[in-house]
Amino acid sequence: MTDLKAGSSSELKGVPFVDLSAEHQPINDEIRAAVNAVIDRGDFILGEATARFESDFASYCGTAHALGVDSGFSALELILRAFGIGPGDEVITVANTFYSTVRPIEVVGATPVLVDADPELRNIDPNLIESAITASTKAILPVHLYGHPADMAPIRELADAHGLHVFEDACQAHGSLYRGARAGSLSDAAAFSFYPSKNLGAFGDAGIVVTDNPDVADRIRALRNLGSVVKYQHEGDGFNRRLDTIQAAVLGVKLRHLDGHNQARREAASYYRDALAELDVALPTVAEWAEPVYHLYVIETANRDALAHALGERGIQTGIHYPVAIHLQPAFRSLGYQAGDFPVSEELAGRILSLPMHPNLACSDVAVVADAVRDFSTTSATVS
Repeated sequence: MTDLKAGSSSELKGVPFVDLSAEHQPINDEIRAAVNAVIDRGDFILGEATARFESDFASYCGTAHALGVDSGFSALELILRAFGIGPGDEVITVANTFYSTVRPIEVVGATPVLVDADPELRNIDPNLIESAITASTKAILPVHLYGHPADMAPIRELADAHGLHVFEDACQAHGSLYRGARAGSLSDAAAFSFYPSKNLGAFGDAGIVVTDNPDVADRIRALRNLGSVVKYQHEGDGFNRRLDTIQAAVLGVKLRHLDGHNQARREAASYYRDALAELDVALPTVAEWAEPVYHLYVIETANRDALAHALGERGIQTGIHYPVAIHLQPAFRSLGYQAGDFPVSEELAGRILSLPMHPNLACSDVAVVADAVRDFSTTSATVS
């Protein structure tokens, strides 16, 4: 377990949004040894460390198979292809998410169908899904946004009733629990991203698919590798979407520390809850059936932009995840949605602010952030 550290110099240096250097410093020797082992073996493509990490990550998630790929985007795309989803098909997902959830649906030729978010949990609202199902619907794709799992039981029940697949976008949810089960084990297949700032991050782009379906695993194994399982034998469509062995070696080391890092994030979130409880901001809601991993710590306020500016003036880095709902993105105009179609997602886009969150965030860092929010709230109240 990684303990939160006191004695930060945040008052002088501000508070970084993430701190990868601090995260890696205690495990640099382990990482270097793992990378050097790959260099010594020379098995840079689908090598020993890739196979080992795939096995370890499947065991961690509680699934039978894990297939390393080059990004979370590719993981989602290859899941769709492996299940035969393509032109004429529809996939239901949420309007409150990132581009990379929705674009893979279009890449395979299918049509994204959006529904609104639950205003409390900010994930897809299960109560709105059934009205979006048509004869063309083939799958539901919930997102475990910010590391809090979507409510999967009613989604699975609805999918079973209509003969649909369920896939997880778990790209922000490494290690999160839904009713005691890991994200990734809650559906027909799940996609994870290992972008460097994720809870489990590579030293570049990387991703993985997890599934219990052996046929799907075999298809993805070929799809990611030029349609080939046996060298120089290409059985069908394929892409170059493999997980580099060096990245797998890094991830294998970091996987051993993931639970400790996630616990440190939960402790930081607890500090935030205490420090911000009496202030004029809405804090994240945690469902009683969830154990989130706080990839992001996202508050809400009507004065979001002004607050972000005030924090920035004090060296406190923040983010917005995400400032424009999917249906209002220029890239998705062709879907035909209009402003007002998904009011919860639109309201969230104007109110959410991501505060610094990483495993090495100290309670004193949280105090600096809370003091800045408190000062802003006091000043705003005086001005108004």
